[in-house]
Formats: sequence, C-alpha cells, structure tokens
Amino acid sequence: MKINRMLKIPVAVSAFLILLLASTAGARAEELADKEELYTGKEYRIAFANPADDPSLPNVLIIGDSISIGYTVDVRKKLSGKADVFRIPTNGKYAAHGLEKLDQWLGQRQWDVIHFNWGLWDVCYRHPMSKAQGHRDKVNGTLTASPEEYQQTLEKIVERLMETNAKLIWCATTPVPEFEVGRNVGDEIKYNRIAESIMKKNNIAINDLHTHALQRLPEIQIKKGDVHFTKPGYAFLAEQVAREIASALQAFEL
Repeated sequence: MKINRMLKIPVAVSAFLILLLASTAGARAEELADKEELYTGKEYRIAFANPADDPSLPNVLIIGDSISIGYTVDVRKKLSGKADVFRIPTNGKYAAHGLEKLDQWLGQRQWDVIHFNWGLWDVCYRHPMSKAQGHRDKVNGTLTASPEEYQQTLEKIVERLMETNAKLIWCATTPVPEFEVGRNVGDEIKYNRIAESIMKKNNIAINDLHTHALQRLPEIQIKKGDVHFTKPGYAFLAEQVAREIASALQAFEL
C-alpha cells in the first residue's frame, strides 16, 4: 500500500505560516481590488441609505430628483471622511412638491451645506393617457410649472433654506436631450436662468452641472431621448457636485 509522506511542521510554526500567508494575500487583494470594493456600509451602495452621523464631520444634505439620486453614492465616496452626506428619502420631483415637503426633509438636524435642485420635473409636460414613462407628452400634455410658478415657488424655497444658516449650493438642471417625449430642448436653460437670477440675488453659490454634463453628452446618456445617465455618467456628474460641496466645506476646516 502506497503511503503519502508529509513534512511534519510544529503546530506553532504552521499557525505562523498560515497567518503570514493570509496577511500577504489580504494585502495583495486590497492592492488589486477596485477602489469601490473598499468602501463599506450601505450608504456606499444605496442612495437612500444615509450614513450614521459622525459628530466630528459637517452635515451635507442633497435635495433633488432622480438625477441627484443617481450621483448621491459617488458623492459620498468622494467626500468620505470629509463630511456626512445625506439625501432626502425620496425623489424631490418638482419645486411645488419640494416646498410642501421641505420642513419634513430638513428635520431637526443642523445642516452645514445644502445642495439643492428642481427643474426637470417642472419643465415636463404630462398627459394621463400617455403611455410613455411618467405619462410624458409634450404634444398633448400640461406643463408641470410655468416659468412664473417656478420662480415664485423657488423664491419661497430659498427663503426657507436660508433660515437654516447652512451654506447653500444651487445645482443647475441638467440638459434635456433631443427626442425627449415630455420636455422641449432648451426649456431647462430658461428655467436655469430664472434660478440663477434668484441665487445671485441671495448670494447663493451655483453649481453649473448643466455645462458640466454637456462636456460628455451624448456619451453619458443612458439612451437616446432620455434625461438620465449611465453609471459612468453619474460618476462624472458626482465629480462636479463633490467639488462644489468640498469648496463650501473649506469654511468648516478653518
């Protein structure tokens, strides 16, 4: 009968070798891992999973529609260790909806920076009989908010946000692409101008995400005629958002 002969190693030495190999393998794995894999916690995977509040870090609140949902996680990653980045627990939809929910979203937390936007929903035409997603229909539909309504609502929102004493950053609405079934190309620019006027009057910082997105369109569009973006597209938007928030956070580092 054939017998396999094994080198006998003392238990203590064997345990040491196993620990050494595991440590080396772990270090190599970390070096080879994609940077995203090194983040822990649901907040780095799910936009609505807000982080635990670290009292030593500034509190940032992101308010906005599905575009902001798309870039929230990447913004958290870029500002990890610099700020606790929260977002509202839902889609911010249109400005009038935001005004109605604002007190609830602000809650009792002391906010240091608030990055906010409305616009894509406001410029959207909808019709109950439309079979397009969200009942969008710019031919037969009704506009969500006229320019006058948008201005009046946004002025009230800004007035309320200024009461928080947070550093405010208005985020320009991202582009409406050609072939969008519920929105007219260029309407977002008109509404951005309305918002810009309000922000300048109140000395509020402006994050020109519209111009930033145009640098990579249509490459980062999720599909033709869609206002949404690919995963790399949202990461590209997050670069600009995180940069603007980081600039506002510098005041808290002094």
